[in-house]
Amino acid sequence: MTDDQMIAAARHVLTLEGEAVTHLATHLPADFVPALEHILRIKGRVIICGIGKSGHIGRKIAATLASTGTPSFFVHAAEASHGDLGMVTEADMCVLISNSGETAELRDMIYHTQRFSIPMIAISSNANSTLMQAATYKLALPKLPEACPIGMAPTTSTTLTLALGDAMAVALMEKRGFKSTDFGVFHPGGKLGAQMRRVSEMMHGSASLPFVETGTPMSEVLLEMTSKGLGLAIVMQDGALFGVISDGDLRRNMDGLMQASAGQVANKTPITVGPDMLAAEALAILNQKKITALLVADQGKPLGVLHVHDFLRSGVM
Repeated sequence: MTDDQMIAAARHVLTLEGEAVTHLATHLPADFVPALEHILRIKGRVIICGIGKSGHIGRKIAATLASTGTPSFFVHAAEASHGDLGMVTEADMCVLISNSGETAELRDMIYHTQRFSIPMIAISSNANSTLMQAATYKLALPKLPEACPIGMAPTTSTTLTLALGDAMAVALMEKRGFKSTDFGVFHPGGKLGAQMRRVSEMMHGSASLPFVETGTPMSEVLLEMTSKGLGLAIVMQDGALFGVISDGDLRRNMDGLMQASAGQVANKTPITVGPDMLAAEALAILNQKKITALLVADQGKPLGVLHVHDFLRSGVM
């Protein structure tokens, strides 16, 4: 097989699966909205169950639901028959995934939902299957050819299931009014977690800030800026914020700089951010304004400084 043939095969798969997702977008199952409305009403969790490739997709759907405000976890179909059915309660709702709808390992889970009147969503491409007939809500996938050359390996069907799971999670997320701050609660680790941190958690506090008065000679201002190493000085007058002197202000006032006072050099309209701003939003301001430090203030009172190095240390960048 030549390189061109491999590229052609890859493009064929991506095109076929892309067209399948587009088809699903315009032919959502009739039970889609009722199923989600029921999920919003339950007091328990959404239990995703499947086996094989459907199980792998189910794990991802459960993880996405859980991280976007819908408590959820995955139960392996085979393990369910050996004690894990005890994880499923009458307050929960089940989502069972099987492309054929006749997966033998799901039978005990189906029986369990019927025995205890647990509402069940079925995801399958076989509308007349055992699974779909037993379901409270039927999310039928369109019967489209698999993308593999022998038409047997789960490709198109698993892509459709994954896309439908994402659609469910996002629709529920929007219905709940799930915000970026809520997202941060469930993602404390890694870069996502760092971006959800507040400015107040990352800034240098008042004890380490370079404060000077308006009448302070620039020779002393430079010493204060150098000793604190934040790339700016905070200029005060009668206990109130007067302005800020940044490295850029020093360069713009080189002529006669050492004969000037802090009040003469200071920028009286500095860019400030509030302590409750998300770190990602503060970083966007730094990038947009092409500056290296931000003054953190509340109602004109200086509280801290956030430097670009703080973003690097925290993993935001």
